Amino acid sequence: MLRFAAPALTALALAAPVQALDLSAMSDGERDAFRAEVRAYLLENPEVIFEAVAVMEERQADAQTHADFTLVQTNHEAIFNDGFSWVGGNPEGDITLVEFMDYRCGYCRRATPEVAKLLEEDGNIRLIVKEFPILGEASLISSRFAIATKHLAGAEAYEAVHNALMEFSGDPDEVALIRLAEGLGLDGKAVMSLMDSDAVNAEIAKTRELAQRLQITGTPTFVLQDEMLRGYLPGEQMAAMIAEKRAQD
Repeated sequence: MLRFAAPALTALALAAPVQALDLSAMSDGERDAFRAEVRAYLLENPEVIFEAVAVMEERQADAQTHADFTLVQTNHEAIFNDGFSWVGGNPEGDITLVEFMDYRCGYCRRATPEVAKLLEEDGNIRLIVKEFPILGEASLISSRFAIATKHLAGAEAYEAVHNALMEFSGDPDEVALIRLAEGLGLDGKAVMSLMDSDAVNAEIAKTRELAQRLQITGTPTFVLQDEMLRGYLPGEQMAAMIAEKRAQD
């Protein structure tokens, strides 16, 4: 009888949660026969495995999206109104895009011109940049220099240094950073003197604490309104997501 019931049991096992089929209620012979039938079915229909994996990945992605939504809601003020992160684009824009970035991150560098193009073509996006140096000492030095520039010379100077550091490929030592600053009309030595200040340390520490709460472990990571985008995305894809969010309002 088991020989005729096995295909049905196999289908049930593949379609239902594991706990729905109690193998402990079978005899040793029935379990062996059942396992052999399942194996034979999968060998004859290997596409079922890929279908199951796809379903599992979709469920995991949905769970991650829901968890990220909750994290963004819980940390809303720290993400969007921390009082110190640089704000660019259109400060009054109807869409806010937040980027956690690292100057030594190749994907951050790849995203920079695409984000700039998105801001220029859209004209109604508020961009927030969060300094999140996680790729070693050179990353930390670069972030300290950029933040110190903001404290010394303001938002426009920060933007200029930020963009320059995104294109800078050398070692960010004292000589190179002073030369970079002076090339932008800034007092490089004065900026250097602020790099280890309490204010700079506080900004980096607060952003790191926020990233930890948001479970961010890589750059770039974007927050688009209520949604977290973990990793690099082409500008066209972000533009499509922004259009979708506007359509939902």
